[in-house]
Amino acid sequence: MPDKLYKYTAIISDLHLTDEQHYLASNPLWKKYKTREFFFDDDFQRFLDHIVEKAEHNKIELILNGDIFDFDSVMTLPQEPTFRVSWLERKRTLEAASEKATFKVQTIVNTHRLFFDSLKEFINKGNKVVFVIGNHDVELHFKDVQEFLYQTLGLNKSIDSLQFVEWFYISNYDTLIEHGNQYDPYCLCEDPINPFCFDYNKVVVKLPFGNLACRYILNGMGFFNPHIDSNYIMGFKEYLVFFWRYMLKGQPTVMIDWLFGATVTLWRSFYEGSLKQIRDPLRVEARVEEIAKKANATPQMVRELKELFASAATQNIFLMAKEMWLDRAFLIFVGILIVFQLMLLIKQFFMISIFWMLVPIFLLLPFFLFYSRSVDSKTSDFKEPDEEVLRTSAAITKVNRVIYGHTHLARHEIIGGVEHLNSGCWSPAFSDVECTKPIDQKTYVWIYPTEKNRKSELLRFDGFKSQVIKGSLNKKI
Repeated sequence: MPDKLYKYTAIISDLHLTDEQHYLASNPLWKKYKTREFFFDDDFQRFLDHIVEKAEHNKIELILNGDIFDFDSVMTLPQEPTFRVSWLERKRTLEAASEKATFKVQTIVNTHRLFFDSLKEFINKGNKVVFVIGNHDVELHFKDVQEFLYQTLGLNKSIDSLQFVEWFYISNYDTLIEHGNQYDPYCLCEDPINPFCFDYNKVVVKLPFGNLACRYILNGMGFFNPHIDSNYIMGFKEYLVFFWRYMLKGQPTVMIDWLFGATVTLWRSFYEGSLKQIRDPLRVEARVEEIAKKANATPQMVRELKELFASAATQNIFLMAKEMWLDRAFLIFVGILIVFQLMLLIKQFFMISIFWMLVPIFLLLPFFLFYSRSVDSKTSDFKEPDEEVLRTSAAITKVNRVIYGHTHLARHEIIGGVEHLNSGCWSPAFSDVECTKPIDQKTYVWIYPTEKNRKSELLRFDGFKSQVIKGSLNKKI
């Protein structure tokens, strides 16, 4: 358990720092959410100054609760690479190997220099920063990546003012902080205790299904904002309207790009699932103890929390196919193939045009639409907090408060007798392609001391001051 307790704790999550998308005059909406116009580095600098004032210059524990970096969205490539770059990596992004992940974090730091200068100054004032590893920054497991960040912030590993924890952290004995992706089958790191795998002559991190979909599908479809599910998870009719309004001119080959990305995602899911995980039986307990020490927990807590993890979606081919619409593509292909073969058979006996095959295809269209409407995405459902998991994880860690990120939706509520908060997001999440309708940006959780115990608030930072989020339980707890 911690030797040094911090009375004040601030939690933010889902910043999704990545490289810059330069403005394209020929296609101005292409990944507009990644342009410098929506960088928040200066707001983050003011936020750190704000919470220092809010704590009356007492020491603060800042928890960066997962997805602080978005390794999946970094499209920048090295000009003179010291490693092999495949044709697929050139089209989508570098794979999750140590030296490639280090190049990505270097790119992010160079792109967001003010952010890291501000963080360095914050630490130099005597405050502490904890990185909780999420799903989009799973490459933070690499020691080379962590070492680069230590150097960037002018620190060495012997100083505990900067820490990287595997998936959870306990603050001041009263608060369990997790990114929350471990309960999401689409986004969990299958084994954060042993995250590395052998891939021929290199070591890689096995990526979740959601990461692979972001890399190979969304990286090639720049009109869909990956920071909000409703921007890319739609019904058949909504996709048609979206295509007509935005993509007909900007990306007319979207169907080909989607099919390519979905196929690669499915293939990579199988391939990475076959990789041999690196486990050292002689270091099992030492590894668990190491994780527990960094997270202010006990080894027993580490083992028990791990039992709550969801089962990875990569183990279910039908689930992955449905989420990527490959099942519907397969039905269309089979339907057209059957109709085409029947028409070829009929033509042997009757002289009719092959275009008559369009008639049965149109007759089958209502059945296809019915099937499409009956299949719902479960992505958002799995991101909802589970009452049993909240209650059990709180009992395991002996806390009365559990904080998540991951969903990008700020929340403060009582679930199953446990105070639950979600710190929301800082990422450029917009519900529209033009990036004019932001979703719950720059929200955070603030925990502060009172006479009896610590209290929590869910706040939004507007660039200069904090405001209580309406509808939260801030005034009731």
